[in-house]
Amino acid sequence: MWVGNKQLEKIYKSIKQYYCFNKIVTTVIYKSNGSNVVPVYIKYNFFSFLNRHDRHHILNIDELNEIKVDSDFVLKVPQKFLEKGYWMHGNETKFLEKVISMKAGDFIAIKAAYTQKKDLPFENSEKFASLMAIKAIGVIKENPGDGKKVFVSWTKVDPIRKWYLYTFQETVWEVKRGKWMNDELIDFTFNNKDQDINRFLNDPYWKDIYNSEDTFLEDKEFKPYKLENIIDDGAFIEVDKLEKIIRRFQEKKNLILQGPPGTGKTWLAKRIGKALIGKDVNSPQIRSVQFHPNLSYEDFVRGWRPGSDEKLSLEEGIFMEMVNQSINNPDEKYVLVIEEINRGNPAQIFGELLTLIENSKRDKAEAIQLCYPDSEGINSPVFVPDNLYILGTMNLADRSLALVDMAFRRRFAFFNLEPTFNSAWKSYVIDQKQMDKSVAEKIQFSITNLNNEISNDPKLGKEFQIGHSFFTPPNSMENNDSQSWFKEVIESEIKPLLEEYWFDSPEDVDKSIKRILSDA
Repeated sequence: MWVGNKQLEKIYKSIKQYYCFNKIVTTVIYKSNGSNVVPVYIKYNFFSFLNRHDRHHILNIDELNEIKVDSDFVLKVPQKFLEKGYWMHGNETKFLEKVISMKAGDFIAIKAAYTQKKDLPFENSEKFASLMAIKAIGVIKENPGDGKKVFVSWTKVDPIRKWYLYTFQETVWEVKRGKWMNDELIDFTFNNKDQDINRFLNDPYWKDIYNSEDTFLEDKEFKPYKLENIIDDGAFIEVDKLEKIIRRFQEKKNLILQGPPGTGKTWLAKRIGKALIGKDVNSPQIRSVQFHPNLSYEDFVRGWRPGSDEKLSLEEGIFMEMVNQSINNPDEKYVLVIEEINRGNPAQIFGELLTLIENSKRDKAEAIQLCYPDSEGINSPVFVPDNLYILGTMNLADRSLALVDMAFRRRFAFFNLEPTFNSAWKSYVIDQKQMDKSVAEKIQFSITNLNNEISNDPKLGKEFQIGHSFFTPPNSMENNDSQSWFKEVIESEIKPLLEEYWFDSPEDVDKSIKRILSDA
């Protein structure tokens, strides 16, 4: 319904306490919906472009034209600007110098900026894209020099023209020719040229978001990836154990790798995902997320989130994105890697989906409704397909982490990873990373002794051992001194960790560090 004059006046007065004509303003008004009171978030978002020779400006203009209290607030091009031939802002301190610098002959355009997910002219992989609708263009006829107002000869753009991606700029934006994005924007707005969307999509920023090499699966050739590739990449686990992990992962659908710090849990998890899929793939078939105390169901599954237009909208979290991708590609396997799965509250984060991830419930017949409808407002039942696998990692040494509850634990298989300073590790760091042989042998000896000391400490135990990742160089050491590198790792990484372990016994820390370095 359209609000009457009294309602409009009441709403307008409530807005005025926040409203300035020259800035993007967000406020909230409540509207009645039966017995409920529903918050409606609004954003006044109008901008203008100016172009004079090689000088171009963008200004933000806000003007309340009409309000519809039904499902949203709708703002249209301020008619009085077009009819009376001017543009102005109402701020007493900002933008004055920039407006004063505008000259007769500059071109100006009005646009509305917002985000869109559906019906875009490019593949967006169900992600939101920013766009702006060019609604009117004009030429500045006079600048009275007060820093607030310019007189304009306007021409309404009908139908409205839409510009994509390159939309977020400061309130008053001087656009200069010379950069290709600026040139494209100016020609689109004032010279009626089409936007070269593919050129923008191939820019590294948007390519990473919408059209990266790994975003789509069609027709791309991937190298095979097997258990042997994990060993070649630098895993020091026996093939028999890897086979057992993969076998249980395939059957259980959900698996957690747990162990002390530095045992390569995340590194191994992603490679197990590749081996399960059988191809050397990354996103979107393998994606990762890290749990933390502030992560919620709304972040992970589905919930209300503010958008770039400062409105709340229902958005899918990474888990539902992967559920939908798995359903749409039933012949492909998908793996979600959850790092530090016990750092958050898994039962709360998964919510009702905790039931559906169980391997015996991976069927459409088990579908249930979620707490929130989808972005279209539809409460469709949801199920977790059997081609979506969940692989978590868990650090057992962090005392701050809560224990995982039994309902969650029952739905996962668990495998322990331990520090591995074996012959495979030694051969790898010497042959692949060019570590000095004598240093590799000293690391084996000294860190194994340290781990025995930690394991036998009744206040600590095996889960607090030092992992091999600390002493596996990420890069070749061909031009580095192995001995110096080892001492730096001890002093900057191992000593602080031991100080945390033996916080009440600093003398034990000093003794252990001296013993390690003397062994070295």
